[in-house]
Amino acid sequence: MQTATYSNTSTDSHDRLIAAWLFVCCGMVFAMVILGGITRLTGSGLSMVEWDPIFGIIPPLDQETWNEDFDLYKQSPEYQKINAGMSLHEFKSIFYFEYGHRVLGRTIGLAFLLPFLYFLFRGRIRHSLRPKLVIMFVLGGMQGLLGWYMVKSGLVDKPHVSQYRLTAHLAAAIAIYGYILWVALGLYYVMPRMFTREVYRIIRPHWIFALFLSVAVLVFGYFFLFQRCA
Repeated sequence: MQTATYSNTSTDSHDRLIAAWLFVCCGMVFAMVILGGITRLTGSGLSMVEWDPIFGIIPPLDQETWNEDFDLYKQSPEYQKINAGMSLHEFKSIFYFEYGHRVLGRTIGLAFLLPFLYFLFRGRIRHSLRPKLVIMFVLGGMQGLLGWYMVKSGLVDKPHVSQYRLTAHLAAAIAIYGYILWVALGLYYVMPRMFTREVYRIIRPHWIFALFLSVAVLVFGYFFLFQRCA
């Protein structure tokens, strides 16, 4: 039985190290999606009515700051139409879910950027791989902007975010996860000799269609479920 073989060159070694790093990033993105779902189910997504990409990582540290954040939340449609009379203690319980979601997003950004710069300056990233990594980082930044764009839709009149923006936010997260995983797998594994390019060309359209269908069912199912619950 033929098995995959790996080259012992330094390039292959660097590729597998970079792949391991990307697998970690994939795990963090997956956790981000799960936490986003929890945030949605607990009704916590609109608890933070301001977006501060830099200093927003610092949570309220004293009673005065908590009161300020709670006063801002009281001006939102969600508080006025759904959670009127909520106590500060109850506000904290939903605040931390959204806060954790945003902090994890920033953490993913750092977990990607810092190793990328290290590998880049050490000359361990092949030239053909660099554009793919840059695209990943840009997509991650755009996902953060899309997340805030989604939240803003629930801070105007209706105490619910736009189902279109929410679905786009989820679809973008799946796309980023899939792209990172695709590149990581390509770096980590070498094609077995028995798995010829002819076989690959035959099965490739089928599993791409299956993947597309699965993602479409997930995204549109989420969209229509949210539309019914909104």
